[in-house]
Amino acid sequence: MATNALYTDLSGYYDLMCADIDYPAQSHGVRRLHQIFGNGGKAHLDLACGTGPHIRHFIDAGYSSSGLDINQPMLDQATQRCPEAHFRLQDMCDFEVLEPLDLITCFLYSIHYSDGIEKLRGCIESVHRALKPGGLFCFNAVDKTRINNALFVRHAARHDDSLLTFTSSWHYSGKGSKQSLKLSIEKTTSQGTHCWHDEHPMVAVSFDELKGLLAPYFEVHVFEHDYEKIIPLEKMSGNAIVVCIKH
Repeated sequence: MATNALYTDLSGYYDLMCADIDYPAQSHGVRRLHQIFGNGGKAHLDLACGTGPHIRHFIDAGYSSSGLDINQPMLDQATQRCPEAHFRLQDMCDFEVLEPLDLITCFLYSIHYSDGIEKLRGCIESVHRALKPGGLFCFNAVDKTRINNALFVRHAARHDDSLLTFTSSWHYSGKGSKQSLKLSIEKTTSQGTHCWHDEHPMVAVSFDELKGLLAPYFEVHVFEHDYEKIIPLEKMSGNAIVVCIKH
């Protein structure tokens, strides 16, 4: 399978793959953080927005939302879901906006798609340029030192006459700034089972390294990966919600 095939050739399966994600809770959780730490504005951009489910919830809550993604098939679906929003095909590691923003989000660990420390730094710098003073950048991240290569997430969904099984897992070699996200789809019908496999290179950072990259641009707060509660991160946690206030 070609690189990023899940997000292009198989993009029609993306929403099914994410069917177990609680988009309302995630969107509401970030809006609460924005109310607490933000500047009160409602101009919002979602990086790596995919098919736009988070944007739908922000628009319904009164935000003026837009989306950015590197894959046009995903944006085509996002436009159908959120015709009020403006979507553009851009790389989140080097983007520009026409008007400064109050809130920039990046859900589903998509910040790691930066694929390398320099690209991650480029993403952080782009976000900083795009935000108004006091603007908020909120995303979730995984600490490379806490990744267990043996763990994976799997769920199944029915679509038409097919049973689709989705599996995803992180893999980190134990050194350096590269990790990968491994994804697979099994489609079972009365004619048999077809399998697709995809692997994405991603940036690997510890939370300490991440805070070091953010510190020149933002006041940084790191919380437990719980969108229903606002709890400071425990030292042993490997997943976190990061809230960044522009200096």
